[in-house]
Amino acid sequence: MTLYDWPRAAAFGRVIPKNKIYEHSSANTALKDLFVRDVDRIIWSHKLSPETLRLEPSKKVPEIQVFRIIVRTATLDHHVLRAIDKAIPFPLIFELVHASRVKMTAAYKRPSEADSARWVVGDYFEGDWQPEETSRSPLPVALNMGTLYEQLLEPLVEAQTARLVPSTGEASQAPPSTAAPESTVSLEERIAQAEAIKMQAREVDRIKVRLAREKQFNKRVAINAELRRAKQELERLKMGNPAAAKADD
Repeated sequence: MTLYDWPRAAAFGRVIPKNKIYEHSSANTALKDLFVRDVDRIIWSHKLSPETLRLEPSKKVPEIQVFRIIVRTATLDHHVLRAIDKAIPFPLIFELVHASRVKMTAAYKRPSEADSARWVVGDYFEGDWQPEETSRSPLPVALNMGTLYEQLLEPLVEAQTARLVPSTGEASQAPPSTAAPESTVSLEERIAQAEAIKMQAREVDRIKVRLAREKQFNKRVAINAELRRAKQELERLKMGNPAAAKADD
């Protein structure tokens, strides 16, 4: 998973007090406890904007903010990230830092169609932990802020989708050959497919747990049949067109 060499012109480097996040996200006691337990520091690392990158803004992406979070645990509860996303009215890219390792994570964030002052935040997608000294790559070439945002998110979406569905059969090892050409598949469609796969993978796991607990033969037969259908649906989602996954929601 690529780590990016954020441009020096975009450096911001401001430490954000946790209480500022609490104020802007209406944090309850449980959420504050998560911040205290898991978060050491929150650094507003870079502001990727038309001024700092010399890129045109887009309607959905006027700017992109990069937040670097020094965490105390290797697994950060997504409620923490969502609170920060709620507090900052721009799309965010997070770099989580723990034990000399770093990984990127982000959720697709867009203005609400019902209320342009509100932002809609989707599921979070995470990269792999890498050593902090890992070489960083330049930002992807982009025409505007919107396409840059998509190019930053796409590797996270694709990598997490691949991790969600390890082998359930030979078909899962093959590339999604029936998917639409990459140039015609939007980021929203890719995310819709990833989220559908995630939900169906969880459903397969739930049925497996039920099967393991059931002792009666007749009920086991029925649950086995349900499990086969669930696995088939999972394979269809993995191999299918991202747009089709979106249409099925």
